[in-house]
Amino acid sequence: MRMVLDYLTNTRGRKRLSYSDLLTYLYLMLGTLMMFGPVVWLVLSSFKSQTEILSFPPRLLPYQQETVTVDGYADPLALYNVTMEDGTTRQLAQVRRVGIEAQMVDPANPTEVIRVPIANRTPIEYVYFGLENYQAGITSFDFARYLWNSVIVTVVATFLTLLINSMAAFALSKYQFRGRDTIMFMTIGTLMVPLSVILIPVFLVITRIGWNNNLLGVIIPAAATPTGVFLLRQYMLTIPDELIDSARIDGASEWRIYLQIILPLARPALAVLTIFSVMWRWNDFLWPLIVLSRNELFTLQIGLRSFQGELNVQWNLVLAMTVLTLLPITLVFAFLQKYITSGIATTGMK
Repeated sequence: MRMVLDYLTNTRGRKRLSYSDLLTYLYLMLGTLMMFGPVVWLVLSSFKSQTEILSFPPRLLPYQQETVTVDGYADPLALYNVTMEDGTTRQLAQVRRVGIEAQMVDPANPTEVIRVPIANRTPIEYVYFGLENYQAGITSFDFARYLWNSVIVTVVATFLTLLINSMAAFALSKYQFRGRDTIMFMTIGTLMVPLSVILIPVFLVITRIGWNNNLLGVIIPAAATPTGVFLLRQYMLTIPDELIDSARIDGASEWRIYLQIILPLARPALAVLTIFSVMWRWNDFLWPLIVLSRNELFTLQIGLRSFQGELNVQWNLVLAMTVLTLLPITLVFAFLQKYITSGIATTGMK
């Protein structure tokens, strides 16, 4: 802990902050706010009610209005601080609102109805972190099935991405053949092709082979990615060729070299590609929306559309379910984050 504090309080000057220190800390705080501010807002807003989300001006913390049970009324009534005509303040419960006037009662004396202009009252609120949005979101649509479909698509697609891209990267980095660099340049060049250009042709191919309304139609088309091939190839270039030659002299087959030498040594780059692939597949919305039309095959991202109607969007449920969909990616990132620095730092070194 002391090492962390010493690092955070380290300055260029001897005992005081210099201008470069102030600019550095300002830059870091601004970057932290831009990166984590929307996430914090999303998590806190997932506990808010629909009314609180749409209120203006927006507030960071989730608030809920305090209620009280009053004799003679079946439902709890909302409490307000009301400024009376003589300038005093009383806590009254609202029975109903009619235009710009509210009918209120004293919880201790509910027989007398007091009419108060709505401008003279202030709601009594408290910070409330309830799970009602999460419970309502899970029970209002087939969350378990959509979650299972998303897990299947993400796991299988990530496995195929690692397998296909690593084999292609192994061939493009360790085999000498004519046209190798041309194939690599063409692979990288596909990154410049917009998705909208290949969307219809890929959909026609998927429909022709019968993978429309099938999870295979979501998994297979994006299994091989030029980004993954480039990332793994650049990392595999750092593996000494002498190590592979020694294995061949000892009689190891190409598959054994690939499985027992290349893949273990390329583990940091594979971990980085795993994180990228999980993010791509888990958050994918457009392609599953085009391929899948049967409700039982929907992924979580498509299932969230059920909270959006023609005239109303249930933002409180959308935000709560969005937080749940972020948890798997967060867990994968937390588990593999130790490989990110080494994987990215050594990629491209030769």
